[in-house]
Amino acid sequence: MPKHSYSGGLVAKGRVSIVVERCKACGFCVEFCPTKVLALSSAFNSKGYHPPHVVHPEKCSGCDLCGMYCPDFAIYGSRVTPVAGGKE
Repeated sequence: MPKHSYSGGLVAKGRVSIVVERCKACGFCVEFCPTKVLALSSAFNSKGYHPPHVVHPEKCSGCDLCGMYCPDFAIYGSRVTPVAGGKE
């Protein structure tokens, strides 16, 4: 079975990584994500901020706009390479 996330026929082309403790909840990553993968969490980090979390991982394109806009280098997107022999 492929290692991609399937949901409603969509296959994730990217993955978002978040360093929760670096985040100051500016919301730039949420605002500028073209596929609306992110939302600010209701949970707090140790600094008292609401970091983002992934709400639609299957929509991620791996464009890294979230990382480009993040002033604290707390998030980045990366492309997922297809698994050999896997269905897409």
